[in-house]
Amino acid sequence: MSAPDGSPVGAERSIGQLFASATTELSALVHDEIALAKAQLKQDVRRGAVSGGAFTAALVLLVFSLPMLNFALAYGIRTWSGWNLAICFVLSFAANVVLAGLLALIGLVFAKKAKKAQGPQKVAASMKETAGVLQNAKPHPRAELPEDRAPAAIETVARSSS
Repeated sequence: MSAPDGSPVGAERSIGQLFASATTELSALVHDEIALAKAQLKQDVRRGAVSGGAFTAALVLLVFSLPMLNFALAYGIRTWSGWNLAICFVLSFAANVVLAGLLALIGLVFAKKAKKAQGPQKVAASMKETAGVLQNAKPHPRAELPEDRAPAAIETVARSSS
Protein backbone atom coordinates (compact mmCIF):
# COMPACT_ATOMS: atom_id res chain seq x y z
CA MET A 1 0.00 0.00 0.00
CA SER A 2 1.33 3.47 -0.81
CA ALA A 3 0.42 7.11 -0.25
CA PRO A 4 -0.99 9.25 -3.10
CA ASP A 5 2.50 10.49 -3.98
CA GLY A 6 3.86 6.94 -4.35
CA SER A 7 5.81 6.73 -1.12
CA PRO A 8 5.11 3.69 1.08
CA VAL A 9 2.73 4.15 4.00
CA GLY A 10 4.59 4.31 7.29
CA ALA A 11 7.70 5.76 5.70
CA GLU A 12 8.53 9.24 6.82
CA ARG A 13 7.67 11.78 4.16
CA SER A 14 9.12 15.24 3.87
CA ILE A 15 7.10 18.37 4.47
CA GLY A 16 7.19 19.03 0.73
CA GLN A 17 5.69 15.60 0.00
CA LEU A 18 3.01 16.12 2.65
CA PHE A 19 2.19 19.55 1.25
CA ALA A 20 2.05 18.19 -2.30
CA SER A 21 -0.24 15.38 -1.17
CA ALA A 22 -2.52 17.81 0.69
CA THR A 23 -2.62 20.14 -2.32
CA THR A 24 -3.52 17.27 -4.65
CA GLU A 25 -6.31 16.08 -2.36
CA LEU A 26 -7.64 19.63 -1.89
CA SER A 27 -7.62 20.12 -5.66
CA ALA A 28 -9.56 16.89 -6.14
CA LEU A 29 -12.06 18.01 -3.50
CA VAL A 30 -12.61 21.34 -5.24
CA HIS A 31 -13.06 19.60 -8.61
CA ASP A 32 -15.61 17.22 -7.07
CA GLU A 33 -17.50 20.15 -5.51
CA ILE A 34 -17.61 21.90 -8.89
CA ALA A 35 -18.88 18.72 -10.58
CA LEU A 36 -21.60 18.42 -7.94
CA ALA A 37 -22.65 22.05 -8.48
CA LYS A 38 -22.85 21.46 -12.25
CA ALA A 39 -25.00 18.35 -11.77
CA GLN A 40 -27.39 20.17 -9.44
CA LEU A 41 -27.60 23.16 -11.76
CA LYS A 42 -28.38 20.85 -14.69
CA GLN A 43 -31.24 19.30 -12.69
CA ASP A 44 -32.64 22.76 -11.85
CA VAL A 45 -32.46 23.80 -15.51
CA ARG A 46 -34.28 20.61 -16.51
CA ARG A 47 -37.10 21.39 -14.06
CA GLY A 48 -37.33 24.93 -15.41
CA ALA A 49 -37.52 23.59 -18.96
CA VAL A 50 -40.40 21.26 -18.05
CA SER A 51 -42.20 24.19 -16.44
CA GLY A 52 -41.70 26.39 -19.49
CA GLY A 53 -42.83 23.57 -21.77
CA ALA A 54 -46.03 23.07 -19.79
CA PHE A 55 -46.81 26.80 -19.89
CA THR A 56 -46.12 26.87 -23.62
CA ALA A 57 -48.32 23.83 -24.22
CA ALA A 58 -51.14 25.49 -22.27
CA LEU A 59 -50.86 28.63 -24.36
CA VAL A 60 -50.66 26.79 -27.68
CA LEU A 61 -53.63 24.61 -26.75
CA LEU A 62 -55.69 27.62 -25.80
CA VAL A 63 -54.85 29.60 -28.93
CA PHE A 64 -55.12 26.90 -31.59
CA SER A 65 -57.95 24.84 -30.19
CA LEU A 66 -60.39 27.58 -29.30
CA PRO A 67 -61.97 28.19 -32.70
CA MET A 68 -62.17 24.59 -33.80
CA LEU A 69 -63.10 23.09 -30.44
CA ASN A 70 -65.60 25.83 -29.66
CA PHE A 71 -67.53 25.24 -32.84
CA ALA A 72 -67.50 21.46 -32.55
CA LEU A 73 -68.40 21.45 -28.87
CA ALA A 74 -71.06 24.14 -29.18
CA TYR A 75 -72.85 22.35 -32.03
CA GLY A 76 -72.51 19.06 -30.20
CA ILE A 77 -74.09 20.50 -27.03
CA ARG A 78 -76.90 22.08 -29.09
CA THR A 79 -77.59 18.76 -30.84
CA TRP A 80 -77.60 16.84 -27.56
CA SER A 81 -79.55 19.35 -25.43
CA GLY A 82 -81.42 21.62 -27.79
CA TRP A 83 -80.28 24.75 -25.88
CA ASN A 84 -79.67 28.15 -27.39
CA LEU A 85 -76.53 28.23 -29.58
CA ALA A 86 -74.96 31.14 -27.61
CA ILE A 87 -75.11 29.18 -24.35
CA CYS A 88 -73.51 26.21 -26.08
CA PHE A 89 -70.60 28.39 -27.27
CA VAL A 90 -70.05 29.75 -23.75
CA LEU A 91 -69.97 26.21 -22.34
CA SER A 92 -67.43 25.06 -24.94
CA PHE A 93 -65.22 28.08 -24.18
CA ALA A 94 -65.41 27.33 -20.44
CA ALA A 95 -64.26 23.76 -21.07
CA ASN A 96 -61.19 25.05 -22.97
CA VAL A 97 -60.37 27.53 -20.19
CA VAL A 98 -60.58 24.77 -17.57
CA LEU A 99 -58.20 22.57 -19.59
CA ALA A 100 -55.73 25.44 -20.11
CA GLY A 101 -55.93 26.24 -16.38
CA LEU A 102 -55.07 22.63 -15.55
CA LEU A 103 -51.99 22.75 -17.79
CA ALA A 104 -50.97 26.11 -16.27
CA LEU A 105 -51.32 24.56 -12.80
CA ILE A 106 -48.98 21.73 -13.82
CA GLY A 107 -46.50 24.33 -15.07
CA LEU A 108 -46.80 26.23 -11.77
CA VAL A 109 -46.04 23.08 -9.76
CA PHE A 110 -42.87 22.42 -11.73
CA ALA A 111 -41.88 26.11 -11.51
CA LYS A 112 -42.16 25.98 -7.70
CA LYS A 113 -40.04 22.82 -7.61
CA ALA A 114 -37.38 24.49 -9.76
CA LYS A 115 -37.47 27.62 -7.59
CA LYS A 116 -37.34 25.63 -4.34
CA ALA A 117 -34.30 23.61 -5.39
CA GLN A 118 -31.20 25.22 -3.97
CA GLY A 119 -28.53 22.95 -5.41
CA PRO A 120 -25.74 25.46 -6.07
CA GLN A 121 -26.39 27.20 -2.73
CA LYS A 122 -25.91 23.91 -0.89
CA VAL A 123 -22.64 23.25 -2.70
CA ALA A 124 -21.41 26.79 -1.99
CA ALA A 125 -22.20 26.36 1.70
CA SER A 126 -20.38 23.02 1.71
CA MET A 127 -17.33 24.56 0.04
CA LYS A 128 -17.30 27.41 2.58
CA GLU A 129 -17.54 24.88 5.40
CA THR A 130 -14.64 22.87 3.95
CA ALA A 131 -12.54 26.03 3.59
CA GLY A 132 -13.36 27.03 7.17
CA VAL A 133 -12.32 23.65 8.50
CA LEU A 134 -9.07 23.76 6.55
CA GLN A 135 -8.30 27.30 7.75
CA ASN A 136 -8.82 26.33 11.38
CA ALA A 137 -6.89 23.08 11.14
CA LYS A 138 -3.87 22.92 13.39
CA PRO A 139 -1.26 20.18 13.47
CA HIS A 140 -1.72 17.60 16.16
CA PRO A 141 0.83 18.20 18.94
CA ARG A 142 3.22 15.30 19.35
CA ALA A 143 4.32 14.19 22.76
CA GLU A 144 8.05 14.31 23.30
CA LEU A 145 9.46 10.86 23.91
CA PRO A 146 12.50 10.24 26.06
CA GLU A 147 15.65 9.65 24.03
CA ASP A 148 15.89 5.97 24.99
CA ARG A 149 12.28 5.16 23.89
CA ALA A 150 12.23 6.99 20.57
CA PRO A 151 13.86 4.28 18.38
CA ALA A 152 11.68 1.52 19.87
CA ALA A 153 8.51 3.56 19.31
CA ILE A 154 9.42 4.27 15.68
CA GLU A 155 10.28 0.61 15.11
CA THR A 156 6.94 -0.49 16.63
CA VAL A 157 4.99 1.93 14.43
CA ALA A 158 6.90 0.81 11.34
CA ARG A 159 6.15 -2.87 12.09
CA SER A 160 2.44 -2.26 12.79
CA SER A 161 1.85 -0.26 9.61
CA SER A 162 3.45 -2.69 7.18
